[in-house]
Amino acid sequence: MNRAKIAKGSFYQYFKDKQDLYLYLVDRALEARKVFIAKANLPSVQSGFFVYLRALLQTILEFQLANPDWTQILFRGPQHGDVPFREEVFKRTNDDIAILVKKSMQEAIAQGQLKADLNPDCAAFAIVTLGTQLRYFIPFSLGIDVDQLVKDSPDLPLDAIGKILDDCIQILEQGIGGN
Repeated sequence: MNRAKIAKGSFYQYFKDKQDLYLYLVDRALEARKVFIAKANLPSVQSGFFVYLRALLQTILEFQLANPDWTQILFRGPQHGDVPFREEVFKRTNDDIAILVKKSMQEAIAQGQLKADLNPDCAAFAIVTLGTQLRYFIPFSLGIDVDQLVKDSPDLPLDAIGKILDDCIQILEQGIGGN
């Protein structure tokens, strides 16, 4: 509060405690991500569920790159800091996208694009987990220093990132089983 130059009494007029403040910031970050996705002009599910999903994953990565401060709040603090309410942050962060993915999957099932017996809850969980882990896998596999990325915004190998997204979508669409 000293660094923000806010009197302790003023802080407690708006927030119960630091957790309340952090969760408020998480909600603001999620709202910013929602607006970013809405403005992205994603293809419709009718054009193909996997085309839509690829565009959604790319848009989420673009949001993370364009908004490092919000991304830090959503991911870095709860995963690397000592945040005692990390489960609540993860729940809010994942539920937001899981609802969107599940709704899209249900639409694709109704259109006959996905298997009728597909469990949308389980599939949405797998896709959200994949999306979350991509933010670690991409820098690792391409040798990108995430700390440097946050500080300097270097040019990124967008073609290589796109190839990783394409590979992940192909695995989701075709599976990993034999012919």
